[in-house]
Amino acid sequence: MSVHACAGCGGETEQRDTLAERDEVKTPKPRLPGEFELIARYFAPLARDFPGAYGLLDDAAVISPAPKNELVVKSDVIVGGIDFPPDDPADLIARKGLRVNLSDLAAKGAVPRAYLLDLVLPGTVDEAWIADFAAGLAHDQAEYGVHLIGGDMSSTSGRITIAVTAFGEAPINRIIRRGGAQAGDSVFVTGTIGDAALGLSALRAALPALDGASAAFLVDRYRLPQPRVVLGPALIGTATAGLDVSDGLVGDLRHICTVSRLSAIIKTRSIPLSPAARVAIEGDRRRLATALTGGDDYEILFTAAPAAAARIGELSRSAGVPITPIGRMAGSLGGDQHRVVVLDDLGQPLDLASEGWTHFSARS
Repeated sequence: MSVHACAGCGGETEQRDTLAERDEVKTPKPRLPGEFELIARYFAPLARDFPGAYGLLDDAAVISPAPKNELVVKSDVIVGGIDFPPDDPADLIARKGLRVNLSDLAAKGAVPRAYLLDLVLPGTVDEAWIADFAAGLAHDQAEYGVHLIGGDMSSTSGRITIAVTAFGEAPINRIIRRGGAQAGDSVFVTGTIGDAALGLSALRAALPALDGASAAFLVDRYRLPQPRVVLGPALIGTATAGLDVSDGLVGDLRHICTVSRLSAIIKTRSIPLSPAARVAIEGDRRRLATALTGGDDYEILFTAAPAAAARIGELSRSAGVPITPIGRMAGSLGGDQHRVVVLDDLGQPLDLASEGWTHFSARS
């Protein structure tokens, strides 16, 4: 989960610093109503249809999974100036904060049920911002069938910080884990890759020659991920391993390799790119590395036996989500036993300065 910049991709690698620099101190707005008044006014309505939330009037909530199901839990945090531009519209920030968690649940094969929200706000935030933020949550609750069931609010002298803990359910002992891939399995990914990272470049005016329609498409993909909540649960029993692409396609595939104790070989010509991403990359081939490692795609990356190809095609058609084979899992390739090899159009290994984003690293 993050706004990701690709190390080794020219001028597009400094975007995190740019976001942080724009997170300037503003003149404080008039004081907000009290915490409990804000909760009652804007957030309690979001819990109205979930009995175990008790109207946000108690200290805890209760979730009862269906028989033979278990709860699946995921927590993610996004910070202004690090994971989103602090001047983005509040409703879009709220929706992204929720969706990045729903994407993780989908990749595990879990059906989303509910979520907790921890909201830490600076004094520069006014009540209109909170109203728009709650409206964004209401929009996505209706779209994805989830409910707010609790959380906390606090103040800070720092940046806006939003932490969501999402709950889903899946059949007992059936979630799709990172381990489980087998040598010879095919590697698949949903949707298109690289749009969000290139959208961040466009948002920061780093793609000046890109046409307006392409730029708008890429920016929208960066701001609003599309969690594959319908497709994900249908992959149980077919996918042997999987996760969502948050920190970069190559870096996240490396996670599957590490836990499954395998390597992977993928081909750049097989990577699904949107028309807008192709236009951006044609303008500068270095941007292909941004697409492969930049992250924020929130697509499902998974492995499956080659014999499952027909079944996967059926799932793709029924969910209305493209699924593309991009490579295969392999045993030791020498050297690092759990590595990802990316082959260019000539079949030669592509030299990437970084596989993906990671907080606190030197490349960050």
